[in-house]
Amino acid sequence: MTEESKISARQQRRLEKEQEKVHEQATSTGATKWVQIRMFPIWLRILLVILFIAGAAMAGLMIGYGVLGDGEPMDALKWDTYQHMIDIKDGK
Repeated sequence: MTEESKISARQQRRLEKEQEKVHEQATSTGATKWVQIRMFPIWLRILLVILFIAGAAMAGLMIGYGVLGDGEPMDALKWDTYQHMIDIKDGK
């Protein structure tokens, strides 16, 4: 290799590195940034999670009271059932 070809090879590598840096900066600064569109807003997601938790709790109460215990499953959702438990606890 001649002296001139070494210099040109160095310059070529330097140019390639600079182009890579420019490409990395363009992608990291958001030049090709993706925009995500949510189907459900965050507040609706939170509300749905709360509703699913409440539904699971009610289903668990009904299964525990009606299937595992010997009561009527719908009685697990009535206030009178819990008032009776409180009265027993308080000794009334």
